[in-house]
Amino acid sequence: MPLSEEELRLLEQMERALVEEDPKFAHTLRGTAFARRSRRRAVLAGAVFLVGIVVLMTGAITEKAWVGIIGFLVMLAAAAVALTSWQGRGNEPAAPRETSHSGFGVVDGGRRHKTRTASSGGSFMERMEERWRRRRETGL
Repeated sequence: MPLSEEELRLLEQMERALVEEDPKFAHTLRGTAFARRSRRRAVLAGAVFLVGIVVLMTGAITEKAWVGIIGFLVMLAAAAVALTSWQGRGNEPAAPRETSHSGFGVVDGGRRHKTRTASSGGSFMERMEERWRRRRETGL
């Protein structure tokens, strides 16, 4: 049952109010739908890729080159769709950010994030070695 014009107008007002009140939450909701749609496209492309393999093998078994070519083209198209949907996940619109000029970090949705510096823990390997030492010392 479709919504009436009044209901659509109220829904749009509520969405605008949500974006104004909590933009990070609204972005999270949008990002979740985008990720779900992207994942669905990738899974569908994988299934189509398998169909392309079957068509390609059918062409090879029946010794009909044109069937094999069609199967290869289907596989190629499915791989392209899967790759673009996978790469598209990282291209979600970024949440609004404010940078703090006082050097304390980045304010994002009301939370303060510190930027990692060399003195905050060293390199990745040094941190992993330190964790390993602690685990061995505590016996966990």
